[in-house]
Amino acid sequence: MKYSKIEWTDATWNPSTGCNKVTSGCKNCYAETMAKRLQAMGTPGYENGFEFTIMPDRLELPKKIKKPTKFFVNSMSDLFHEKMPFDFLDEVFQTIEQTPIHQYQILTKRENILEEYFRTRKVPKNVWLGVTVENSKTKNRIDALRNIDAEIRFLSIEPLIGNVGKLNLENIHWVIVGGESGHKARPMKPEWAIDIQRQCDEQGVAFFFKQWGTWGEDGVKRSKKANGRILLGKEWNEEPEVELIM
Repeated sequence: MKYSKIEWTDATWNPSTGCNKVTSGCKNCYAETMAKRLQAMGTPGYENGFEFTIMPDRLELPKKIKKPTKFFVNSMSDLFHEKMPFDFLDEVFQTIEQTPIHQYQILTKRENILEEYFRTRKVPKNVWLGVTVENSKTKNRIDALRNIDAEIRFLSIEPLIGNVGKLNLENIHWVIVGGESGHKARPMKPEWAIDIQRQCDEQGVAFFFKQWGTWGEDGVKRSKKANGRILLGKEWNEEPEVELIM
């Protein structure tokens, strides 16, 4: 577990590491680059680089944190990876259920496995369940998510690499939008992000604008910090309302 610089969470918890590319949003995966760097540094847990690996020794980590925390689960992997054993996944969710003071934000690009797993299981009340939608071709993930009974359902539209078009946000509580970062980043057009914000406003969904990324609103390539996270003249930090257990 480590505290995170990701704007919409507090800390990350990775009970598994490693992944593989499934759609175009994965092309310039930050986690793959980071995992290879950590492997070269000899960091424990990354001996296999970016190959999918479960980490049983990390299962108990959230229990050691007494302060209510929002955890982004598996920033370095996909919890619903094809190689994830369901019995280990059960242990992950057992830890989540045993730590109700925390909120757990889980994001996947593997909606079919997400649906299969929760077909016979309930989502813990302290889980925020999300899918990534990087362009119009991956909007089918929203329908899969919508049909799962969760307290909070959210979309990560990052990296936004194409116009997503019309969104049906029924039973979706939160939308995060962000441009791609890194030297190979693909630009995000301002009108794509603005259109999503407008649709969130019209449908009563919390909107969070994370970053422009490597390409600024003006189409100039520079550091993501320099490009900032101002959209339509303001920062968008909306989040869904949740009941915290203290």
